[in-house]
Amino acid sequence: MTASFYPPQRTLMGPGPSDVSPRVLSAMARPTIGHLDPLFVAMMDEVKQLLQYAFQTKNTLTIPVSAPGSAGMETCFVNLIEAGDTVIVCQNGVFGLRMQENVERCGAKAVLVQDEWGRACDPQKLEDALKANPDARFVAFVHAETSTGASTDVKAMCEVAHRYDCLTIVDAVTSLGGSPLDVDDWDVDAVYSGTQKCLSCTPGLSPISFNEVALDVIKHRKTKVQSWFLDLNLVMAYWGEGAKRAYHHTAPVNALYALHESLLILKEEGLEQAWARHQTHHQALKAGLESLGLNFVVPESERLPQLNAVRIPDGVNDAQVRAMLLQDYQLEIGAGLGVMAGKVWRIGLMGYACRKDNVLTCVLALSEVLGRLHIPFAHKDVMAATLAAYGE
Repeated sequence: MTASFYPPQRTLMGPGPSDVSPRVLSAMARPTIGHLDPLFVAMMDEVKQLLQYAFQTKNTLTIPVSAPGSAGMETCFVNLIEAGDTVIVCQNGVFGLRMQENVERCGAKAVLVQDEWGRACDPQKLEDALKANPDARFVAFVHAETSTGASTDVKAMCEVAHRYDCLTIVDAVTSLGGSPLDVDDWDVDAVYSGTQKCLSCTPGLSPISFNEVALDVIKHRKTKVQSWFLDLNLVMAYWGEGAKRAYHHTAPVNALYALHESLLILKEEGLEQAWARHQTHHQALKAGLESLGLNFVVPESERLPQLNAVRIPDGVNDAQVRAMLLQDYQLEIGAGLGVMAGKVWRIGLMGYACRKDNVLTCVLALSEVLGRLHIPFAHKDVMAATLAAYGE
């Protein structure tokens, strides 16, 4: 007979989901009320305000899509892009490839601007592509490429795009709450994220934000949005202002409790403090990993603190190491994706998981596993190297 499922307590230091705060888990267990209940509607308004703070925007259309980050991506593309449009897609990893897929499924033309995996997108390459494609209407790129740990200069990319009268679509799934992100100051037109990364909420919701320029494009489309569920012309009627809202779908009530709590935690800490915390613990993790002889994929000036991609040493079995970490230490780290499969480990330091005890657990577990496999590494006092980065 099948029994209730009780998962083990893991330490989640992969590319997501991240560890979820006990406060967020507790919020999910609160009584379910109706998705049109006046009290729930009031909480929805608070979620919008808290998301505006997280994104650093005053955009009215700042809401969570009732589906995971991939649906947030699709929401941006299917609402803005129509068949026959030309879209410049900057690719420096797996998630740039997914942008291309979305463009093509909208019946539009994707012009690819490719950069090396593990490097930031190059604004000059973007400008060259825009000069060569004067009919382009949109530019899409990833702020924080989860497959490599590379961070792209969003402000510079948006400035180039707007010089050529293009709107920007930005993937901020791994950056929101973990790296500086200023939607209004950087003049981002449309942006999407996920709840399971640096917000340390459970997977299943996708925060999005559209400015007035992007909203005007949506309202004046020549054709219907190809997805009924993701059509923002309809969704906006449910997430609008005030108590009177048009029914669109049954919102994931308890998941939105969780998002509200996670955003409240972020507001209490402060965005700048959260960004600084991710950088502090990244530097300690970096010291520990480098003491094991592990090398980072991304140059330091382009590196995300919350997603650390390191090269797997020669002779090391990727899957074996990750299996040992999971089985013996209840520690999850991530494998490489795409061309980096089997070549890198992706170690996340996101949100609630970004703390000292997790850093120490990770470097000690890795050193012990590599030692048991008789893999030579630089020096064995990994704890001393890590603690020195904390000034201890």
